[in-house]
Amino acid sequence: MTKNLLLVHGAWHSGSGFKSLQSELTKLGINSKTVELSSVAASDAPIGDMYMDSEIVRKAADEFSEGCVVLGHSYGGLPITQGLVNVTNVSGLIYLCAFMLDAGETLYAACGSQDPDWWVRKPGGERLSPARPEEIFYNQCDSQTAKEAAASLRDQSLLAFNQPITEVAWKQIKSTYIICENDQAIPLFAQEAMSARATNVVRMNSDHSPFLSAPSELAKIISELI
Repeated sequence: MTKNLLLVHGAWHSGSGFKSLQSELTKLGINSKTVELSSVAASDAPIGDMYMDSEIVRKAADEFSEGCVVLGHSYGGLPITQGLVNVTNVSGLIYLCAFMLDAGETLYAACGSQDPDWWVRKPGGERLSPARPEEIFYNQCDSQTAKEAAASLRDQSLLAFNQPITEVAWKQIKSTYIICENDQAIPLFAQEAMSARATNVVRMNSDHSPFLSAPSELAKIISELI
């Protein structure tokens, strides 16, 4: 049975956000590692795109010689969908309140082809920052956790949100969609619509970031899935 898990973070975030979840996973005997996506960067650093992110995810998955399950959070659903076609050692995909898109679809179109009111375009129009992150991402976290998480956020590539999916891994690999019912970033109706594409659906009474607000509960769900 696979006991390896690759964690793929979402827009604006980094792999370090999974630290509490990884601690809980370790207690359950699950080996996990994270990636750092290219489409997220400090304001003074170069920034990549969704296709580059997909290659990062593919290479990280290949490093598990005994196979793995891959979890994508939020935007992280795009590179796991795009990057893991014909990767033989990935036995399952987990979409954690994530964009589970089909060929030809983009994240921007999935948002109605307009900026949500909490996206802030930075000068030049190529990068985004989130307004009100404590309200949008961490509304069920304690205040200190939310404050620290918000302070760690970086720039997000807008190009990555506009690049279409061309390969669809969830058509080859069994998948689970974890719906987060109190998510303020991805509306519940949108999660439910995308989850119809998954092999299995699980629901959590959680905000957009259960790896911070409910890491023990999330770890138990993941353990049952793998």
